[in-house]
Amino acid sequence: MLTASIVTYHTPSSELEQCFNSLASSGYVSKLYIVDNGQEPPIREFAANAPIPTEYIALPNPGYGTAHNTAINRADKIGAKYHLVLNTDVKFGKEVVPKLLEYLETHKDTGMVQPRIVNTEGQLEPTARLVPTPFDLILRRFLPNSLFPNRRKKYLLMHIDHSQPFNVPYLEGSFMLMRMEALRQTGGFDEQFFMYPEDIDLTRRMHRHWRTVYCPIAQITHAHKRASYTSMRMLWTHCSNMIKYFNKWGWLNDAERREFNKPLLP
Repeated sequence: MLTASIVTYHTPSSELEQCFNSLASSGYVSKLYIVDNGQEPPIREFAANAPIPTEYIALPNPGYGTAHNTAINRADKIGAKYHLVLNTDVKFGKEVVPKLLEYLETHKDTGMVQPRIVNTEGQLEPTARLVPTPFDLILRRFLPNSLFPNRRKKYLLMHIDHSQPFNVPYLEGSFMLMRMEALRQTGGFDEQFFMYPEDIDLTRRMHRHWRTVYCPIAQITHAHKRASYTSMRMLWTHCSNMIKYFNKWGWLNDAERREFNKPLLP
């Protein structure tokens, strides 16, 4: 059984409909959980008329990871074998979900897969990455692109052939198809993070016991908003949660980061 969850917060109906239609087209989703952190009546109404079985959950905005954990826990109780976490701003064809499920079925050591992700212009989004150092994130977020280009490429694993699957310790959170057994063992998202580093944290914890695989046998489109680039409030949220992340794992002394990144370095 495959279940899925999306988290909404003042999400436009057109965006939500696009995401719903992508999920419905596959024919594989037994149940979708829509976790509405904005508690908006139009979202409730939309869920009630969704083209696939949908459970609406209203929460007072506890954060992205906490909202998905609510859905994951309910999916586990009904016997889901796989669970898909995705953003509402993605779209994909009917072949994507079955291709990725087949990969998981034939690779029993894999706990998470992510397809090739492109932007709305068809360009690759480098969502498979090294576990970041503080410098990697400062460089990527605050400094000009002309500085340290080789360091940037290394962090985004641009030296690796993205036409083939590879095992990677950090997969970006817009589309994460996971084995429920791996989620159960890992413990789901760390709820201390309101949003942003929860995908880094979850992937690396799952990577300890399972392969976490970039899998370009399927492709989706992501209309990435990059809210922290246009909103000071979201920039503060991003920075404060990354501080929590490095306080948890270590700023300079992170032995596991070095261990996980070493096989992927050029």
